[in-house]
Amino acid sequence: MELRQYRPEDCAEMEQMFYDTVHAVNARDYSEAELNAWATGQVDQAAWNESFLAHRTLVAVENGTIIGFADMDETGYLDRLYVHREHQGRGVATALCDALESGSCAGRFVTHASIAAKPFFERRGYRVVRKQRVERHGIRLTNFVMSRER
Repeated sequence: MELRQYRPEDCAEMEQMFYDTVHAVNARDYSEAELNAWATGQVDQAAWNESFLAHRTLVAVENGTIIGFADMDETGYLDRLYVHREHQGRGVATALCDALESGSCAGRFVTHASIAAKPFFERRGYRVVRKQRVERHGIRLTNFVMSRER
């Protein structure tokens, strides 16, 4: 596995991996309606690309295929972290987070973690700030605002 900077031509592959990952990895914690609201299969690629370019965005690649990606803004907000369903538990998320955190000047890191991701972030020293319900396409989803001081 190698980590590299995001390139605009990665966006379509990342969109598909995002959809597949949400629907496979989070199925035990969220209903079908919640999964469909979270990952509709119709991402605004122009908006995603703009966001990825505005943040520090890394992709994990193995044998020419993207197996994970993550992005962080300059304040230390970890916006997205997704690892392909077939590569869960292999250190991909850890490598992405380690690289983003070590390359950040922020004194504090914050993320909005899914139910499935919460234990991963807790192992990294993040603590729950609050549990929240966010609305996506008229459906309310549970996640956790989590933070860690540098």
